Amino acid sequence: MGARALLADERTDLVALLRTLGPDEWLAPSLCTGWRVRDVVAHLLYDTSPLPKYLVDAAKAGFSAHRMNAQAIERADGTDTAELADALEGSIGGGIFATLAPSLALADALIHHQDIRRPLNRPRAIPTERLLRVLDHPDRFASPRSRTRGLRFSATDVSWSRGEGPEVRGTGEAIVMAIAGRRAAIDELDGDGVQVLQARLGTS
Repeated sequence: MGARALLADERTDLVALLRTLGPDEWLAPSLCTGWRVRDVVAHLLYDTSPLPKYLVDAAKAGFSAHRMNAQAIERADGTDTAELADALEGSIGGGIFATLAPSLALADALIHHQDIRRPLNRPRAIPTERLLRVLDHPDRFASPRSRTRGLRFSATDVSWSRGEGPEVRGTGEAIVMAIAGRRAAIDELDGDGVQVLQARLGTS
């Protein structure tokens, strides 16, 4: 299955989760520092904008991802949560990033999906094909190389390993989250390289 189809499936599963959340869960903190669940969803709406509008918004933000995210969260702040879920559903199967950089968009969607699920204690089994795709193509905007250099990562639940050096072992999902800078996953990993990774996460 191609990356665009995997992304569409991931967004579909995320929308299905959002439909089950209560008001308090939408306002709960996510794993993204300072972002509530609804703020994570607001960020993920970037693929709902036509290219001309996206470029105008990017220019207004000085092409700063940080400012663009802040603007997206501000725009969505008064929006009903059902409308946010509807908007995300509207991005399924299309969008600028889904077309031009589907592996990047998949990594972003999958990681943020877990950013929502983990604090809400809503675990899931990530489909293997999606997990392997993200392991092979981490979100480069999350600076994965700063955490992975000089280490070997080995998944214990899927057939995947990468890198050379002291080993970090754990589930594919925990590796994905740690590589993306999520400290919450560090206790789920073991191996001689965990201490090095933990130090890097402490300054990420």
